[in-house]
Amino acid sequence: MEIIATIIPVFILIMLGWVMRKRGYVQSEFLPPANRLVYYLAIPALVFRSVSKGSLGHHLNSTVLFITLGSAAFVYVSAWIVCRFRGTTGARAGSFIQSAGHGNLGYIGLAVSLYFLGDAGLVQTSLIAGFLMILQNALSVFFLQLKAADGNSRLGPASFLKKLFGNPVIVSAMAGIIISSSGTPIPLIFQRSLDMLGGLAPPMALLLIGASLSTGGMRLHFRSVMWTVALKLAVLPGIGLWLYIHFGIAPEVFLPGFILLACPTATVTYIMSRELRGDPEFAAATISASTLFSAVTFSLWLMIIQHLTLID
Repeated sequence: MEIIATIIPVFILIMLGWVMRKRGYVQSEFLPPANRLVYYLAIPALVFRSVSKGSLGHHLNSTVLFITLGSAAFVYVSAWIVCRFRGTTGARAGSFIQSAGHGNLGYIGLAVSLYFLGDAGLVQTSLIAGFLMILQNALSVFFLQLKAADGNSRLGPASFLKKLFGNPVIVSAMAGIIISSSGTPIPLIFQRSLDMLGGLAPPMALLLIGASLSTGGMRLHFRSVMWTVALKLAVLPGIGLWLYIHFGIAPEVFLPGFILLACPTATVTYIMSRELRGDPEFAAATISASTLFSAVTFSLWLMIIQHLTLID
């Protein structure tokens, strides 16, 4: 019941955003500035607030972190192998690989973690998410550039680092880690401001995801999209879950990392595909498909964990 009570409200908000867009209550001109508000202010505030309250030694399990990062890296490589097997090349291959590995941690992962695990779980999830975001962005840029249709589009080291560490969520996570490690207290006024701004992030992000959904590209690239969805929503969390269990990690410890692995494709994959000469149309299709299917897969994975008597 707890699973249903967590997953269904999340996707009710996503579908509400879709309905509002279809009904004309949300105009296309509203989406870009609203996305910037959430991406550059609300989510960083939520992450910074959560991480700064935590402790690396107390809230971050190194084994869970390495398994989570290793699983993500494994799926990037697996997607690259699938591209070679299917003969997918060029820009499409770059976006295929990125879409299979780059999860929507900020918009969906943190929301599911907050509602399913509470504030304590959100702290652990935010800490892992900071490291996972760095890995995802690094591998996404690498494979997009490796498969770029235009050889002149490759980034130099300086531009690569600028794009990587210019990510506001990564910056906020790193800042939170510094504050937490140093024990520097945050003034009450700023704490309450962060609470209000961070509280905007989960519902606003979910509504924006729904308003951005499109099914046209899903039909056009159906087979390739389904391969990507299978890698992102089945293979990636499946590998992670097997490794967590194999190393004897308790579910209350690995669930923050598992939730991040089970996330659908990140909306930023469209932007990165467009900027780095990938296939933005394909990226948009996989974002929509994986988001819709994740309503089912999130529930199934969490039910499987319960069935295995790993959680009470």
